[in-house]
Amino acid sequence: MKGLLEPLGLVFGDIGTSPIYTLTVIFLLLKPTEANVLGVLSLVTWTLIILVSAQYAWLAMSLSREGEGGAIVLKEILLSHLKPGRRAVFIMILSCVSVSLMIGDGVITPAISILSAVEGTRLIPAFSDLGQDKLIIASAAIAVALFLFQRHGTEKVAGAFGPVMVVWFLALAVSGIASISTMPKVLSAVNPYYAVTFFANHGIAGFFILGEVILCATGGEALYADMGHIGAKPIIKAWRVVFFALLLNYFGQGAYLLQNPKAGNILFEMVYSQAEVVYIPFLLLSVMATIIASQAMISGMFSIVFQGISTNIFPRMKVDFTSTRLRSQIYIGFVNWFLLLSVIFIMMEFGESAKLAAAYGIAVSGAMTVTGIMMTWIFIMRRAWVKAAAGFVIMVVDWAFFTACMTKIPHGGYWSLLIASAPLTMILIYIYGQRRLYRSMRPVEMGLFLDQFKMLYSASSRIKGTALYFIRDTERIPPYILHTMFKNGIIYEDNLFVSVKTLETPFGVNYFFRGGIADGLRVFEINLGYQEVLDLESILRKSGINEKTIFYGVEDIVTKNFIWRIFALMKTLSPAYVKFYKLPSNRLHGVVTRVDM
Repeated sequence: MKGLLEPLGLVFGDIGTSPIYTLTVIFLLLKPTEANVLGVLSLVTWTLIILVSAQYAWLAMSLSREGEGGAIVLKEILLSHLKPGRRAVFIMILSCVSVSLMIGDGVITPAISILSAVEGTRLIPAFSDLGQDKLIIASAAIAVALFLFQRHGTEKVAGAFGPVMVVWFLALAVSGIASISTMPKVLSAVNPYYAVTFFANHGIAGFFILGEVILCATGGEALYADMGHIGAKPIIKAWRVVFFALLLNYFGQGAYLLQNPKAGNILFEMVYSQAEVVYIPFLLLSVMATIIASQAMISGMFSIVFQGISTNIFPRMKVDFTSTRLRSQIYIGFVNWFLLLSVIFIMMEFGESAKLAAAYGIAVSGAMTVTGIMMTWIFIMRRAWVKAAAGFVIMVVDWAFFTACMTKIPHGGYWSLLIASAPLTMILIYIYGQRRLYRSMRPVEMGLFLDQFKMLYSASSRIKGTALYFIRDTERIPPYILHTMFKNGIIYEDNLFVSVKTLETPFGVNYFFRGGIADGLRVFEINLGYQEVLDLESILRKSGINEKTIFYGVEDIVTKNFIWRIFALMKTLSPAYVKFYKLPSNRLHGVVTRVDM
């Protein structure tokens, strides 16, 4: 049990709260006939088997870098097999799309989870006439409290997440078993025959029901994305427990629906009919479970954006580390407030969880499709033919779900894509803006720089002490260094170029001095994994570096191009490189270089 608590609390909150709304939403579109109920239960069963067990627990989790998983890891693995070119650019764009869709999913998950749980209060007689506006206010208040708490970190309360989710999954399983016992024939839906028959009976309309069935698998991607925090084995072990708890509850809801075809909020009505005395505790438990699910998604968003900053696809943002023990515990204010405002807007825009489900699933199925493409490509490159064949089949299934979800666009699904388009636009502008900026600045080759430096160093008076200069590439010198040394004549006795490079692996930090470059000039290189938290000042001190001053470049971008103006604004709002790593402010000197883009 001890090994199950952490993954249950941190990984399975999203998929674990899907029973609150999945069948309720599906049967708003279908009549609850026996054939339909058994067909939908069969679809749910095989969706969990194919999209979660096979795609993530088996295939994706066999692909990792030092135990880390996620879209960025797949990108790094795939790029290591490809030469620079169009295919590498395509993979970069594909991974950016996946990251953006995950962020879009991160907005809708808290909104639909919290709102659907709060709506369960209507079954309490005293609150039966509660207006939807009041439910939205209550849901928004819970969301505000949740996001306000992020600044303080979740380390102190994270220990309670596991036990709460154990009770939640136990409640789901017990309520499901109790309902199944009244109509055991629903268990026959394990047979895929009922799913095939469902499609045969409904034709194209049955295919589009997949757009709602996908709701049962939302959160499945967390198995792979959170692998680095917990490890693959504990997650897979916990998934076996969660899988059966979910299936038992879905089958129980199916049995209840067959006996109560007019049921609306199926899960809550089922529990209320089974044991009215425990309904309020169950309702409170469901709200706690949805908060935990939302917390897991928020923490995941922080982690994704931090990876993006480290791998230079996101502009730098202020990052606070809320735990001295857990490196995964971070807080990014901009991301936090963007998510909060988006969640509240989505709640108000859709009004109720059933309507919100119309927007849900596009981002999830899109991210799953991208994962399917990248992992299948990797297996082909590695000649792992069995896994490649399985990956191809799953990729086709992913595409079917994604296509079915496209019908949601006119019914509010466009909000999911609009939300995802914001980070995607930011990523693409930043990536191509950085490349354009770097070319526009015209860095000087190290050899040419050294010729001038040697003459100046030997001929001019030098300032005592050590000066640090941050450079991106040890073979090309940025203009701000040329301005400082050659135009302004600022030469120190010891001039140290510091280069921080991000590795393709998640973890590992190594640093060293390169061999003598010239009298009075040294190069210090730091290599770190993209998941590492860099304590730059500590590394400098451990290496015997006690600088007198730190120079860094500041770009003053001049452009008439609208896109590059947006990029210039990003650069202005982003903390400077040295400020991002929190170096002593009293030693920092920014050197402005005007750049025409």
